[in-house]
Amino acid sequence: MSASAANAAAASVRETRGEWMDRNSGRIMVLPAVIILLAFAIFPLIISTYLSLSRFALAGGSFKLTFIGLYNFRRLLVGAQQYHFLGTLKPLDTAGWIAFAVFLALVLYWLFRFVVREFSVFGLLGRLISASLACGVVLAALATTVTGGYEGTLLTTCFYVLFGVTLQFALGLGLALLCAQPIRARNWFRVVFFVPLMVTPVGVAYMFRMLADMQKGPFAPLSHALGFSEWSWATQAWSARLMVLIGDTWQWTPFMFIVLLAAVENQPREQLEAARMDGAGAWQIFRDITWPSIAPIGATVVLIRLIEAFKIIDMPNVLTAGGPGLATESLTLHSFIAWRTQDLGGSAAVGYLLLFVSTICCVSFFNYVVRWTRRYQ
Repeated sequence: MSASAANAAAASVRETRGEWMDRNSGRIMVLPAVIILLAFAIFPLIISTYLSLSRFALAGGSFKLTFIGLYNFRRLLVGAQQYHFLGTLKPLDTAGWIAFAVFLALVLYWLFRFVVREFSVFGLLGRLISASLACGVVLAALATTVTGGYEGTLLTTCFYVLFGVTLQFALGLGLALLCAQPIRARNWFRVVFFVPLMVTPVGVAYMFRMLADMQKGPFAPLSHALGFSEWSWATQAWSARLMVLIGDTWQWTPFMFIVLLAAVENQPREQLEAARMDGAGAWQIFRDITWPSIAPIGATVVLIRLIEAFKIIDMPNVLTAGGPGLATESLTLHSFIAWRTQDLGGSAAVGYLLLFVSTICCVSFFNYVVRWTRRYQ
């Protein structure tokens, strides 16, 4: 009896293991790939964390890493490299303090509405983090742009992200609405509008570098005719930033266009026909039917573009080399230049500050915009 019971128990164990293998076969098949991906993702993360807390130096045919704690971060925020990261900050005048007070009042009102209507501990904590970052960036912008200071790579990157993504979304939406109309050769326009996305970023940067050459470029005769032959956009901070912004917008607007076109063409046709029969105008149809149907997709594509926009490096590197001075240098280019000069600790610190800023911005956008637009679904 005992032997047969033991055999039955062993058979039951074998069956259980077999059932477990069948039940988890998918996970078991994927596990090796997951382990490899995590190894390639976690290992650089750990190494870069240690580098950001260390000083790298070449010594005796090898290298030496010295642990220095948060010195690399302090140097960027309040130390010798503050001008590079935050910019040259100057005291605010009365108008600057008034502008900051107005912004702060709007932020406090936003937090007050959340506490009164839908309070939660984690929600309030997340909003406090988002509000703190926004106030810090606005204060730094006022202390540099308004007061005559000099913007650092953080504000330059925020300029590319905020105005670049906004302009790309507006142009992409306009082109999508245009190509969704029954116009002649619209399929040809769709292909042409999509072409810039197929060009490599470095190729786009070199192309705009040649186009923007006021001395020998294709638009040089026009610039001479208009009297701009002696003017160089590359020697002025804001004109150089605008040129980088134009090149980046030209490349990434097709991404917005193709996704938004698919959303526009998938809006409910019955509602459109009913609205036209009722005499609704184009603006009314867009406001009440088109926008609610494409808002969730539009918010999602903007989120994807936000994540990519924080990593801009090809356009400012090739087009202006970060100049004049540091005017067009993004955070990614800042980190690359530090790495190229063998300041590995400073490069890793810039990378982690970029990760911190981009994560808060993208998570905030997802929670406050993407999830909000899903109410239309």
